[in-house]
Amino acid sequence: MLPPELPPLPALTRAEGEVVDAYLEVLDLLGRINPARGLDTYSGLRAAQALVGRATALRDALTLMHERGESEVHADTLARALRVLDGERRARLVALPPQDGPES
Repeated sequence: MLPPELPPLPALTRAEGEVVDAYLEVLDLLGRINPARGLDTYSGLRAAQALVGRATALRDALTLMHERGESEVHADTLARALRVLDGERRARLVALPPQDGPES
């Protein structure tokens, strides 16, 4: 049995695609760094080291968009792309996990 087919990605410019990819990679790394979800310091350290490079890639993609005159962000289109690429689940890893039981 095949898994359900994902909806198609919306049409993006190459720079928009690079922004989405780099943003999701940054989210993944921040999720690994999140001290409320981490298991050990080494994996958080490795993710923090990688974050510098991915943040630079995100900056470069946004710079390229700006230099090409792509000054408007099409938020609805980019949000659709993020959802297709599992961005909601990945973004939840950056937030605090739900608290078990009543607050102290």
